[in-house]
Amino acid sequence: MTDDQIIALYWEKNAAAIAESSQKYGTYCFSVAHNILHNHEDAEECVNDTWLHTWRAIPPQRPAHLRSFLAKVTRNLAINRFLAQTSVKRGGGQLPLILEELADCVAGGSDVENICTAKELSRSINDFVRALPKRDGNIFVRRYFFTESVTEIAKRYALTENHVAVILTRTRKKLKQHLIKEGYFHE
Repeated sequence: MTDDQIIALYWEKNAAAIAESSQKYGTYCFSVAHNILHNHEDAEECVNDTWLHTWRAIPPQRPAHLRSFLAKVTRNLAINRFLAQTSVKRGGGQLPLILEELADCVAGGSDVENICTAKELSRSINDFVRALPKRDGNIFVRRYFFTESVTEIAKRYALTENHVAVILTRTRKKLKQHLIKEGYFHE
């Protein structure tokens, strides 16, 4: 079944939409959740929550790319679950390390001003990543969106871990300069 057909099922509030989404993207969403949570049961629960959140979100939203939409929902749910589980005791896993790596590029916080500029910032970062050489962009997305470890990325691209770390460091520096130029970050 095509993505457009699955989205049409969601718009009709036809329960088959969930079954079709699960069949087509269940393994993919599980991988996204598991990369963040590193726990089979938590990742499964997160994927099940993805179907519920998607059911509630479509309509009114009509995603242009269902796969990306589901990945984003799954990722956000997994991050929220991770943060809830580690609110008292920090450490372990890739997420704290990833957030620390990006701290110099993107200021954190949840004040109203940050919330209001989130879409523009997201668009600016997406434009930045698309302008990168393909391999560097893919490595950046695998690290900071899919939370893959440097070791996993190195194996995937047949690079040394040091080479991947250097690419990520240089890309973060370029991102920081891009965000300064765009007015989202001030030194």
